[in-house]
Amino acid sequence: MKFTISSGNLQKHLNLAGGAITANPVVPILENFLFKIEGSLLTLSATDLETSIVTSTEVQADGDFAVAIPAKLITDTLKQLPEQPITIDVDEQYGIQITSSYGKYKLAGADPADYPKLPQAEDVEKISASVSTLERAINKTLFATTTDELRPAMMGVFFEVEGSEINFVATDAHKLVKFTASELTGSASGTFIVPRKALTLLKNAIHGSDEVMMAFNKKNAFFDIGTTHIACLLINANFPDYNNVIPRENPKTLSVDRGDLQSSLKRIALYANKTTNQVQLDLNEGSLTLQGRDADFNNEATEQLTCSYDGEPLKIAFNAKFLVEMLNAIDSETITMKFSEPNRAAIMLPGEEEEHEETLMLVMPVMVHY
Repeated sequence: MKFTISSGNLQKHLNLAGGAITANPVVPILENFLFKIEGSLLTLSATDLETSIVTSTEVQADGDFAVAIPAKLITDTLKQLPEQPITIDVDEQYGIQITSSYGKYKLAGADPADYPKLPQAEDVEKISASVSTLERAINKTLFATTTDELRPAMMGVFFEVEGSEINFVATDAHKLVKFTASELTGSASGTFIVPRKALTLLKNAIHGSDEVMMAFNKKNAFFDIGTTHIACLLINANFPDYNNVIPRENPKTLSVDRGDLQSSLKRIALYANKTTNQVQLDLNEGSLTLQGRDADFNNEATEQLTCSYDGEPLKIAFNAKFLVEMLNAIDSETITMKFSEPNRAAIMLPGEEEEHEETLMLVMPVMVHY
């Protein structure tokens, strides 16, 4: 049993599927890709039992068969080969031989029957979005999730689906992002939390297609993008009531060039305390003064930016790292920030947005210690 495929094409699909494989899986078979040939279609599967990915491509094959192939060895081999046709032969004992123009490489495969069954989309609700919309949703929210395992609900992005609208929400308790996409195709209702890993895989997979079909039930979420299918176990935890932390009254408004503010923050942060990354914003009509100081080393920096500011003068401090991350996730040339008091959360909004989309970012201040 054998098939022939371009080394570059196979490597592309293995790199995509390989994102689901962990370094120390709970069972040895999960160190393998599952290769399945049906007609001229090769289907590649990988899973860590929580996140699964299946992707397919056309090959030249002499029959239907399946085999589990060690992921690291075949991936590393292909990385060292220039683009060329390769042939993969599989014998009855699942011995594998890869033939290239340079030579032959033999490795031991495994029985595909030992590979776990992947979750199927049963009793699901469905809704679809454009690839560009979902890509923006991931880019604007993923950075705001936490890696703190003591807060499992915050280790993913909260999907809040109602009709043809989705709120994507992420928070790490210091910052929060809510991205709303409306007028999607289909209608569904429900809430669920998708883990970081699945969304990172999805982000890598959504190129080369126009639409993403999303489906979910109480246990899993499913994403179909062209010939790639991703399934993930949802995070079983209660997401915090994020609406309660978004301040309603924010009478002080700042509008400023996004790039200018981001560049200034990066420079000022060099002089700030390395533990707190604290940068103070001094807001007055027509001007924004940024100041960073590290008293331990007598480091200090001050810059002033031209801006539009409406409200009483205000001094408020933030972790510069958080502000830079938020500005990175905004596409527009200008941003608006809304404030109430120095000890209350501030809101950041893009100056311009795509139609049927809304982005709201929130950042908690730090108390000034000068």
